[in-house]
Amino acid sequence: MNVRQVFPPGPDAPVRRVAAQVREAPPGGPLTVGDERIRAFLESVSRRLVAPAMARRHPELTALGYFLRRSEVTRVLARLRPDDADPVLRVPRGLVFHIPPANVDTLFVYSWALSALAGNHNVVRLSPRAGGPARAVVEVLLDALADAHPAVAHSQRVVGYERSTEATGCLSAACDLRVIWGGDEAVREIRRQPLPPHARDVTFPDRSSFAVIRTSAWLSAPPEERERVVTGFANDAYWFGQAACASPRTVFWVGSGDRAAAAGDFNGRLTEHTARRWRVDAAMAVRKRVAAYGLAADGVAGRLSFPGNEVTVLELPEPADPAALPRRWLGAGVFAHTGLGSLDGLLPLVDRKDQTMTHYGFERAELRELAEALAGRGIDRMVPIGSALRFDGVWDGVDLPVEFTRLVSVAAPGDTGLSP
Repeated sequence: MNVRQVFPPGPDAPVRRVAAQVREAPPGGPLTVGDERIRAFLESVSRRLVAPAMARRHPELTALGYFLRRSEVTRVLARLRPDDADPVLRVPRGLVFHIPPANVDTLFVYSWALSALAGNHNVVRLSPRAGGPARAVVEVLLDALADAHPAVAHSQRVVGYERSTEATGCLSAACDLRVIWGGDEAVREIRRQPLPPHARDVTFPDRSSFAVIRTSAWLSAPPEERERVVTGFANDAYWFGQAACASPRTVFWVGSGDRAAAAGDFNGRLTEHTARRWRVDAAMAVRKRVAAYGLAADGVAGRLSFPGNEVTVLELPEPADPAALPRRWLGAGVFAHTGLGSLDGLLPLVDRKDQTMTHYGFERAELRELAEALAGRGIDRMVPIGSALRFDGVWDGVDLPVEFTRLVSVAAPGDTGLSP
């Protein structure tokens, strides 16, 4: 089967040939962890992504540009480079095959960049359904490639093909690590394609997220502070149509205070902000109404409100039923609200699908106490509202820079107590 060669560009080529070529040693010698040839290329990509013209066309790519800055890359690599006296050395895994989702256009760049920085050769399958931001990123990669070391083009590939067990199976059989981003069914389907005995999967299946707001903190916050939080919340929810795993779907109002007044003020500000900044078309508004009325008919939602096409509000009974929390996507801009007496009220509600908890009005010590009490049952990230979509090397509880490397123990005779 032939695949489309997106990066570096070229004619359609047999997938087996692509898999064989990308494993070959690049010009200038093998890649290493933190290889300067890759760092220089990513720095060039970063400059292009944060340029004003690109920021105007695709403002969501600015965060990616900052993530690829040399200073940020250096911070990531610092954890992978022990000093010369350390008996354990990190080396690349080899060939990494990335299968990113189509609904979050730029996710493939984060995954691929971290793997490339770890010295790996990479093949990324770009979905034909990828949107404008993904195409813009590919344009930037191709533009930066003109000045890059030849090792970059030799060791890194972005390919396109429709769903194909043959292509996915061939690349899976050739790789040392497979990274699967997508829904549960996509993960199950791809896992049917066998890996070499030494290889492994890193999977990122269906997840859901929510926000917690201390009621008293909201009511005592000045108007400009409330506007800042609402703007951050909207960015968390609307950049990818609330389909991103980290986008909040439920808002918990925690503690004492007039929850109805707090939630009403929050929703009013959110409605005004989204009407100015975001657009949800009529078809999506109808879809959301159907989903909301369905939840009401099932007894999940007690009260519904539709202040505009952009915002749909569901009020859940208190205490919330764990099974009633909306963890599936209901449309862009559907938010369930309910109350909790304290953060401990989350303990019976959280499950393993819960990924990101965005928060406002809580101290670090309270959040750490909650994380320890959950004991791994759910929630992999606790970040301030407005930071849900800010990618980090640790994602879904997985330390990606570490996963993209292997450990080699290097012990001299004196280190082990053995005679030479």
